[in-house]
Amino acid sequence: MAKSKSKTTVYKCTECGYTQSRWLGRCPQCGEWNTLEEAILDPNSSAAAFGSPTTEKIKPIPLAQVSAQENSRLKTEISELDRVLGGGAMKRSAILLGGEPGIGKSTLMIQACSAIHKNTKGKILYVSGEESAGQIKGRADRLGLDTDGIEILCTMRLEDIKDALLALNPLFVIIDSIQTVYSVEAGIVPGTVNQLKYCANELIGWVKERDSVLVMSAHVTKEGTIAGPKSLEHMVDTVVSFERNDDEVRFLRAIKNRFGSVDELGIFAMTEKGLEGVGDPSTMFITKRSGDIPSGIANSCVFEGSRAFLVEIQALTVPAKASISRVYSEKIDSNRVARVAAVLEKKTRLKFSDQDIYVNVAGGVKLTESAIDAALAAALYSARTDLPLSNSNVILGEMSLAGEIRPIARLKQRIKTARELGFNQIAAPEKEDGAQKVSTVGEMIKVVFGK
Repeated sequence: MAKSKSKTTVYKCTECGYTQSRWLGRCPQCGEWNTLEEAILDPNSSAAAFGSPTTEKIKPIPLAQVSAQENSRLKTEISELDRVLGGGAMKRSAILLGGEPGIGKSTLMIQACSAIHKNTKGKILYVSGEESAGQIKGRADRLGLDTDGIEILCTMRLEDIKDALLALNPLFVIIDSIQTVYSVEAGIVPGTVNQLKYCANELIGWVKERDSVLVMSAHVTKEGTIAGPKSLEHMVDTVVSFERNDDEVRFLRAIKNRFGSVDELGIFAMTEKGLEGVGDPSTMFITKRSGDIPSGIANSCVFEGSRAFLVEIQALTVPAKASISRVYSEKIDSNRVARVAAVLEKKTRLKFSDQDIYVNVAGGVKLTESAIDAALAAALYSARTDLPLSNSNVILGEMSLAGEIRPIARLKQRIKTARELGFNQIAAPEKEDGAQKVSTVGEMIKVVFGK
């Protein structure tokens, strides 16, 4: 038998919160008129999870009457982090931060907590399920951070976190990490699929109703992806990945961002004072040499979001050790390397099919732009012929399967950046001041190598 309406629907006063089973014109508790509105008894809602058994009955409204969210970003005062988030963390949003162990997630988050409290004087809640309060305090002291205004809660129980959220109503919340949180409603083993989905949903439901920001750190698999169900990434508003190379450089990228671009790259250097942003990475990925440049190296200029910087592409070719040649490339897609090598073999009659090809990028940054195709071709040609390029070379352009050097976006800014850094031998697909035009891979080789 279907349940009666009185068992699932109540009328709640918008002024005092009084509820009863039928509508009245005047609230019996506060005496206000026409304040009783229909609500639903929903034990599975996020409001019920935080102590309120009723949920407001949502009705459609004209989109034209909705006010857009403006001036609702929370600045972390960490420029590289704010850049990746699109200008700051949007209030009423949930952020998922993933990265391998020891990369600096906890360091970045405690730095953000200290900076936000210093700037806003708002309450900060740091929930740790992996470290003790003493360990977190010790890290903050080593970094010289002001910890006034930061509340620390070391627990793995979701129910304890709920109580703290209701008591403090913090402006900024850190969950370190979401894989350690569990609720008795979803079992007692942390990290399971049900636990992750249930706990994350409860926490996200809380932040969506308040002018706060929720940041959840996450474990990653050995492949570098966030551990757990993919639905966890769909539930949050922003997914940020923390990566590093072999040096003390860290890269911060947004994989998903509902409130900004995913093209921005944040660059940090790990120092004694924690993570410090690298404001001008223009020459960070170029190797400084006192002598001539060796063969197999070419320079290009790439854009990451709104910033342009030079990169050094390194290539090496050696006779294949087996009957089938292989491509070894981590920082540039190996399929792209194979495609560029095939075009070179067709157009220059240099044989790459019997060579093992190794490609690297100085500084460890990953390159996905098609604008590096021409520079990659020059590096492979140089490695195969043992002919070095000049120290001041910069090669720009996308390369088609027909061997054409195609135009690229923001060419003028790339050329300007290269010239400002002293690179004056620039090959580009269009005629611009300070650059020599090349239309095909053959022309590019003649211009760059002088043959």
